[in-house]
Amino acid sequence: MTTTSTIVMPGERITAIEELAKSKRVILGPGLRRQDETVVASKAGPLRHKEPSTFWVDNYQRRYIPARGDQVLGIVRSKAGDLYRVDIGAADTASISYLAFEAATKKNRPDLNPGDLIYARVLNASADIEPCSLNLGRMLLRENCPVLAALTRELPYEIAVGVNGRIWLKAHSLRETIALANAIVALEQSGYAEIDKICDNLGDFLQA
Repeated sequence: MTTTSTIVMPGERITAIEELAKSKRVILGPGLRRQDETVVASKAGPLRHKEPSTFWVDNYQRRYIPARGDQVLGIVRSKAGDLYRVDIGAADTASISYLAFEAATKKNRPDLNPGDLIYARVLNASADIEPCSLNLGRMLLRENCPVLAALTRELPYEIAVGVNGRIWLKAHSLRETIALANAIVALEQSGYAEIDKICDNLGDFLQA
């Protein structure tokens, strides 16, 4: 593994990887996302490189966030129809069809029970959906919420908030969307008193 001194931020475009991808196959790991012909960071941290052409962002996080292509060890929790519900340590339970197993058919199904371990690859992950605290959802749903009003002064965006701890957020670009999401999470920790400061930091980041 090659350790680089490059620190990337969410939404930052990684042009060096884009150039390399023109001449060879590049593998993107956690913290990096491909959008058409561009490569952007989805997490903050040092950019790592493993020969010949594997890249990822070394980011500390308390909970695993699934990404397409990840190889995971899961615990079977239950069976629902043709699917097994599997705990992979993420916020939501994963599901896998019995037909996904090697040599499995409708007549020859795998015999899995709750508590069994499976080693699998993530095929699809809802990268745009991550639960927040219920308190944050209630705060944003208040009438004339000062947080949303302050962020609107920085840049236009769309938002939908549910009382179940889900927030859908969309701005003009991925960089702006991630910056807004980080600002909202920061506001939950600091409270209304730090709104102006956090919005100023948001503006500085977008202008950088």
